[in-house]
Amino acid sequence: MDLELAGKRAFISGSTEGIGYAVAENLLREGAAVVVNGRDERRVQTAVEQLEAEVPGADVTGIAADFADPEQVRRLLARLGAVDILVNNVGVFGVQNFTEISDEEWQRYFDVNVMSAVRLSRHAIGPMLENGWGRIIFVASESGVNVPVDMTHYGVTKAGLLALGNGLAKVTRGTRVTVNTILGGPTYSDGVARTVEQIAQARNMAAEDLKSAIVAGNQTSLLQRFIEPVEIADLALYLASSRSAATNGAAVRADGGVLTTIL
Repeated sequence: MDLELAGKRAFISGSTEGIGYAVAENLLREGAAVVVNGRDERRVQTAVEQLEAEVPGADVTGIAADFADPEQVRRLLARLGAVDILVNNVGVFGVQNFTEISDEEWQRYFDVNVMSAVRLSRHAIGPMLENGWGRIIFVASESGVNVPVDMTHYGVTKAGLLALGNGLAKVTRGTRVTVNTILGGPTYSDGVARTVEQIAQARNMAAEDLKSAIVAGNQTSLLQRFIEPVEIADLALYLASSRSAATNGAAVRADGGVLTTIL
């Protein structure tokens, strides 16, 4: 199936590893030019080199920026230019009791998880509408619908992405620009793997044992395992393509059946 992505230009925030990296690789394999992003220049360059090795002939470049720093974001936007596809993927997460989350930590979560998407989407949508085609994708989470008691700040920001995607889609009425949100489920990204390893070490247990315990404790999961980053990326690839033209303003689930609602 031709996804008609050859010649398109994409930017994926937070794409030096995990879901973002998998999205970048998918898009490159379909012939799109991709700009990857991470906080650290060295890691961005490493990701570019890895993608060039994995996808021969890939048109891939990178821009380093920390989305917790508005000045770095301004510099990124000045360099980025117009894109056909924007994947708002960057995000921070962590386990913390609500009463222990400081105002500064709340602000960091909003800057990275929500305001990054606001700033990037505001930059991208005008040229998309002028050019007559575009795709904006938010990588949210089922935690934005069923907010975890020990990750309230994360869940609140992911709920914010759902609202942002819903509102922004209305701007595209009658055009060939679409805005959609992916509701991802528990995914074994590099960041999650590191967190599991840290918690396992603190509990003096094997990381694989803790991983299995987490899966077993998720009573509503139909998948009964962690989702792989590429499984989220495959949905992002469809939403980025011309084949998804009739899907706009949607929250599309790739949650492994964790959410128990019909819609």
